[in-house]
Amino acid sequence: MTDLDPINRRHFLAGAGVAAAAVPLMAMAPPVAAAAPAPTPAGGNFAFPTGSTVRVLVTGDAGTGTSPQWAVADAARKVHRAEPFGMALGLGDNIYEAGPVGGRDEQFATKFEDPNHGLDFPWVMALGNHDNSAVFPGDGGWLLRGNDEVEYHATSRKWWMPYRYYSVRVPEENPVVEFFVLDLNPVAAYLPPLFVPYWAADGQFMNEQRAWLDAAIAASPAKWKIACTHHPYLNNGSHGDAGAYDGIPLEPMNGVHAERFFEDHVVGRCQFILSGHDHSLQVLEPTVESKGTRQIVSGAAAKNNHGKSTRPERANLYQNFDDVGFMTMDLSADAVRLRVYTVDIPTAEPNLVFDRRLA
Repeated sequence: MTDLDPINRRHFLAGAGVAAAAVPLMAMAPPVAAAAPAPTPAGGNFAFPTGSTVRVLVTGDAGTGTSPQWAVADAARKVHRAEPFGMALGLGDNIYEAGPVGGRDEQFATKFEDPNHGLDFPWVMALGNHDNSAVFPGDGGWLLRGNDEVEYHATSRKWWMPYRYYSVRVPEENPVVEFFVLDLNPVAAYLPPLFVPYWAADGQFMNEQRAWLDAAIAASPAKWKIACTHHPYLNNGSHGDAGAYDGIPLEPMNGVHAERFFEDHVVGRCQFILSGHDHSLQVLEPTVESKGTRQIVSGAAAKNNHGKSTRPERANLYQNFDDVGFMTMDLSADAVRLRVYTVDIPTAEPNLVFDRRLA
């Protein structure tokens, strides 16, 4: 149920693997990222909610196509029948183990459409490290591969990823919430893009994303501003915090540039950061570093965790490192309610383990 050990993977990539991969990575470098918005599918996308309240299904690290993913989706369908969702968030690692091959890869069917049948509403999707694999599953080193998932936006009625990073206001007029979907893979990859200036921490892609996010947050009329990322800022799980990912002391593999991005552009500006990557369910308390922004991790939609971090544990309202599951958020103009469900894989039964008004 677990990935290959993440610490061993980083040690592999920190050594000879980086040098061996340099030439193919240079050949794979895109001249530009996906720029133009993908066209709307012929059948039309499922519509985003238009009311004054929004119920959101929050999943992450789902795309295995295995029985645990199906069990979590079955459990979500049971909750949906009782209390319908208006939309979903997919927090990255959408196509395990190494991402798609082209925008019409059959894995989109076997690892997204089929397991999520009946959950027919917009799925706002973020890119994860496994979606951008190069020489090693999950290394994040072939950033061009993530563009295949942007391309799939033109094919699916429910998969929503018009750009590598973007925002969605819900409802579009007088929004209750705006989701800012970020792509931090260039600054959080296991295999950093050392030889591709476009993807560098201070390169064109990240600088344009920084400028876009600053302007978009400043212009947002939404009551709730939520950053959606694959990689977490704060994390009690085995991957650890940004700036100390997987206990690796080397820059940039420790995610120090991701940490700086969060601290310069996200915390104190958004009320919540929703992330996957760590295969766990965590509701962390805001910290001095987060300037009141609350980190939530929902990355257990198909796999359980590698274990806890070896660092001192951050204060939390709930955390679970053993079960698969998902979360739901109910947002209105004056409240945010979060619920956490674990899932029994053999029976696909959802178990409500946390239910709290957070704001």
